Amino acid sequence: MGASLRPRDYINGLRLFVGLALLYGAVLIFRPEIVAPMLNQAVPEGTPSMMPALFVTVACGAISGFHGIVSSGTSSKRLDKETDARFVGYFGAVGEGLLALGAIIATTAGFRTLADWEAVYSAFNEGGVEAFVAGGGSILNAGLGIPTSLSATILATMAVLFAATTMDTGVRLRRFVVQEIGQILGLRLGTLVATAIVLVVCLALAFGAGSGGTGGMVIWPLFGTTNQILAALTLAILAVMLTRKRRPVSPVLLPALFVLFVSVFAPLVQVGQYADRGRLARCWCSTSSSSWPRCG
Repeated sequence: MGASLRPRDYINGLRLFVGLALLYGAVLIFRPEIVAPMLNQAVPEGTPSMMPALFVTVACGAISGFHGIVSSGTSSKRLDKETDARFVGYFGAVGEGLLALGAIIATTAGFRTLADWEAVYSAFNEGGVEAFVAGGGSILNAGLGIPTSLSATILATMAVLFAATTMDTGVRLRRFVVQEIGQILGLRLGTLVATAIVLVVCLALAFGAGSGGTGGMVIWPLFGTTNQILAALTLAILAVMLTRKRRPVSPVLLPALFVLFVSVFAPLVQVGQYADRGRLARCWCSTSSSSWPRCG
């Protein structure tokens, strides 16, 4: 398994580090001004409350259930010795932090004026990867003189590499899970059979809501909270391990309880929002007026 992972992900990793080096080099040379306000007083309508949205959005370098699965299912099997885990784990977290800081700089200092920034972030869930690519590209152009089209391509490639690597890793982890379920049921599933099962399930999810292949977007808003529920589970397992080894458990148990509380609270809020939308839709269908009716 290790040999099949190295060529592709190793090259992707090098590209990501080269992109970060270029971005930070341009920042140090150009020293762009952050035009975004420290506290945004003009919050767009429809923006959810910071609690719990913030804690199911910030993940990766902070805390992430997906990373917990990757570290147990992939990373741990590729270490030469157990003592390497500390370096790999901390260095991975530092890399995530560097990318997060670079994304913040690109999306807050990559615009010429506050008006340009406000035009991009005019509503909740606006901006996204396009803002990172455009903002980071302008910084690379100003700092290193790289043409805007090429600098935007470099940043876009970084984003695509993250998506491709995540998808590749996710499919591989699901294949492990399918094989383990098969073992529990007394079935011996080979790599090809387990991978085929995973792909069929993914395709059914993507095309089950329509022929456009966007079925996954229906449940995508729940990704953050499900990811953090997995994070709480990971911390709970670590707490059990530390307890059995008679080591201090509170540094792991307290974050686990907080993450679990927020992760359960977030979907309850989302379910309430879905219910409200359904109620409004029913009211809309039951009236012939061209304006939204008053639903008590």
